[in-house]
Amino acid sequence: MSQIFIQDQIFNKLDFARIMLEKGDYDNCIFKNCNFEQTNLSDFKFVECEFHDCNLSLALLNGTVLRDVKFIDCKMLGLQFQNCNDFGLSFSFDRCQLNHSSFVQLNIKKTIFKDCQLREIYFSDTNLTEVIFENSDLLRSVFANNILEKADFRTAFNYSIDPENNRIRKAKFSVSGISGLLDKYNIDIEN
Repeated sequence: MSQIFIQDQIFNKLDFARIMLEKGDYDNCIFKNCNFEQTNLSDFKFVECEFHDCNLSLALLNGTVLRDVKFIDCKMLGLQFQNCNDFGLSFSFDRCQLNHSSFVQLNIKKTIFKDCQLREIYFSDTNLTEVIFENSDLLRSVFANNILEKADFRTAFNYSIDPENNRIRKAKFSVSGISGLLDKYNIDIEN
């Protein structure tokens, strides 16, 4: 059970790795230049919040509520998003580093990843319907048994997706990215 309710607050240049953020419900709050690295955000509730230039790397997200949350210019390495509370889970990422994070058995339809580093991400058994990977780097990311219907990969790069192991009906790809759908065949494709 959350202990406090905070609304419409701005938190700027705070190091929550040293001084713990009080556990509670945060509604319409903005966090700027804050450090959450390796902090325990389990059972926190963030609704309609924004994180700008924050470091959330290796934060614990057990039961964390992320509803309509925007992450902008954040460093978010090694996060286990599948540990979040999945009820109403919704977020967007703009110019974020999410390397080594995982999204397993989630419903994150229509999520936007814009100008993000998504290297070595693990997407498995996840509903990624209509997700947009705009100008995002998916180097060595794994896509296993996902729903990628109507997902947009047109400006994404370095991805490798097995169409036989993912549902990709009506997904969008650029001609230059088609090779990422054929990697498992180990064939040479020339321009």
